[in-house]
Amino acid sequence: MARVVIIGGGPGGYEAASAAAQLGAEVTVVDSDGIGGSAVLTDCVPSKTLIATAEVMTEVEEAGELGVRLDDGDDDPANSVRVDLSVVNKRVKALAAAQSSGISRRLDRDKVRVIQGRGRMDGPETVVVGDERLDADVVLIATGARPRILKGSEPDGERILTWEQVYELSELPERLIVVGSGVTGAEFASAYDALGSDVVLVSSRDRVLPGEDADAAAVLEDVFKRRGLTVLSKSRAESVKRHGDGVVVTLTDGRKVEGSHALLAVGSLPNTDDMNLLESGVSLTDGGFVQVDRVSRTTARGVYAAGDCTGVLMLASVAAMQGRIAMAHALGDAVTPLDQSTVSANVFTAPEIATVGLTQAVVDAGGSTALVVKVPLSDNARAKMQGVRDGFVKLFCLPNTGIVVGGVVVAPRASELIHPISLAVGTRLTVDQVAQSFTVYPSISGSVAEAARRLHLRN
Repeated sequence: MARVVIIGGGPGGYEAASAAAQLGAEVTVVDSDGIGGSAVLTDCVPSKTLIATAEVMTEVEEAGELGVRLDDGDDDPANSVRVDLSVVNKRVKALAAAQSSGISRRLDRDKVRVIQGRGRMDGPETVVVGDERLDADVVLIATGARPRILKGSEPDGERILTWEQVYELSELPERLIVVGSGVTGAEFASAYDALGSDVVLVSSRDRVLPGEDADAAAVLEDVFKRRGLTVLSKSRAESVKRHGDGVVVTLTDGRKVEGSHALLAVGSLPNTDDMNLLESGVSLTDGGFVQVDRVSRTTARGVYAAGDCTGVLMLASVAAMQGRIAMAHALGDAVTPLDQSTVSANVFTAPEIATVGLTQAVVDAGGSTALVVKVPLSDNARAKMQGVRDGFVKLFCLPNTGIVVGGVVVAPRASELIHPISLAVGTRLTVDQVAQSFTVYPSISGSVAEAARRLHLRN
């Protein structure tokens, strides 16, 4: 029986543990932060739970257009509804704990041993936890990542916060300054704006979400401005300091921005320190991420890595897939290497932005001759009924075969709408095959079929 030791209990770790147990291995998980890792306890599950409340507030704010009125005499429903952040955050933490407990029960059913503690390697075949040495035929490193901190701007957990600390707030920030306009910064800025905070988003680039589809980012920035959220473009933060009952963010050009709270969203650092990885033959990048190939192998024989500590598309879904692939490869099961061109991702803003496959940036740079079409949701009957006017569906296909190679959806619940495009990309469907599949009328997903019809290639 193969002995598998997994360092880290996040998605890469617990999915790998279940996969290895199913393949008949003796599995031990070494975890220091709680089963589920940051994805479940402090990052993905909590943030999307908070955002779920923000989504309701966004719907309430826009309900007046649909004829919704409240009985207090105010014609605007948004003026009559408020958020109790202490209740919201209590629910956030309860759901995160429940999800962690559910995963723990699953590992227990799979007869996976869990050891509480910090693991480090002593060569490629041994993991040390405290005084215990664990011999292993296969080791998986799945230690995740942590928020990067601006030098001289250390969080205090009260006014200067990381995204892991916001769930301790009992009252809604009066004026929240979000430093960083990547996915995390944009999501929290969108959420707290919907919850009722005055939000300022500090972006070092010329637009929000610099790594996402430019058309999608433009839609989101327009929505932000319409809702009164302040975006400071080309504005890099130099420091964040506590000032009385508030904070002051100093920009590199000397400007100062005052607020009640600041949220740092300036990237992540891998949790690979003090693990004896280099000494055990595991190569790291200059940034400290574990180097892996498409089947999650590191440079040390029998040692694999999965999740944010690898820096490969830092998504919980990718971490889980990397963990499963690693165990399949290590234990001799059929394996399909990770194909990043089929990975779907979502930005949980309002509206959401979902993507898969080929990007507009690659096409614009001449890296692909793909055909592109964009269908605005303003043409969609269901969107009009729901009062949705912001967003679009974009499809990419190869010029001769019509094979779908990518897509972008900007819409409410885009995370759900991207799935048919993901299926098309993953199974190499043509635009004609997508177009010939029935969609419900009226439905926002009908715009996916409409985009495919517009890309029809005549014989």
